[in-house]
Amino acid sequence: MLRMPPNAAQEGALNPKILQREAPTNIRIGVAGWSYPDWKGLVYPQRPGRDFDPLLFLASRFKLIEVDSTFYNVPEPARTAEWARKVAGFADFRFAVKLFQGFTHTRKASLVDERAFHRALEPLLRYSRLSAVLIQWPWSFKNTLENRKVLSDLLSRFSAYPLAVELRHASWASGEARALLREKNAAFCNIDQPSLAQCLGPTSAVTSELAYFRFHGRNATAWFQEGAGRDARYDYLYSPGELAPWSDAIREASGMAKEVIVVFNNHFRGKAVANAFQLQNAIFGEKQPVPPELIGAYSALEPISNTVFQRRLF
Repeated sequence: MLRMPPNAAQEGALNPKILQREAPTNIRIGVAGWSYPDWKGLVYPQRPGRDFDPLLFLASRFKLIEVDSTFYNVPEPARTAEWARKVAGFADFRFAVKLFQGFTHTRKASLVDERAFHRALEPLLRYSRLSAVLIQWPWSFKNTLENRKVLSDLLSRFSAYPLAVELRHASWASGEARALLREKNAAFCNIDQPSLAQCLGPTSAVTSELAYFRFHGRNATAWFQEGAGRDARYDYLYSPGELAPWSDAIREASGMAKEVIVVFNNHFRGKAVANAFQLQNAIFGEKQPVPPELIGAYSALEPISNTVFQRRLF
């Protein structure tokens, strides 16, 4: 079960009485990013044709992608416009975009960077492709008076967009923090991360018309390990049993929010894609278009797949 704060009912947490058993229509499940070399031969074909496009491939299977690259660099508007044009054939597909790290991690972003980020989002707004801007803070960002002021200021500066805030330190598991987000009409990002000291535990809070859930995996050994690369940190495959309580929480959130975003960030070797398919099957009750190569790597996907898969005997 998800660990909820004692006063969860007063903090926008979910009431089991409103649990929806019908397949909800306002949930978008997807993955973080689409450019991973190790997905070749697992998520993507080993020998893709000349016209193969990984963004289009994922857009045909999921309703959302969280753009990870914007965290590292602010893209040119021409690039984001290209993303929007590429997915024009998928009317219900949207992007969530991570805020540039200069605002949250290095704290060196300038007014020029802020204006550039606004320009980058303009094409996605124009084509009605933006579901949210995710403001991700590091674990070192703790719940202090000074940091609450920093957070409040940043939320005001980007208030023109639907916002979600990811806070990783356990000190943010408070009614005060959720009250701030409700005041600023921002979503509290419910995360699944390794269960370590002072790491924020599982929550299912709804603080705005948007609800946000994010899965990082539970690789506790590498989470804070010095020198551990991105692949090692997010190398984790959730079991169906581990996803089950989250499936219920996400269904409940869909009864409280206009839109629910669910993102898997455990990207190593396509595990995010595998778990996204599993959660879609659990929530919507439909067989999934799982790539045959991914079934070969993760056999638990075979029962939920509508893909013909032939096992190799030799």
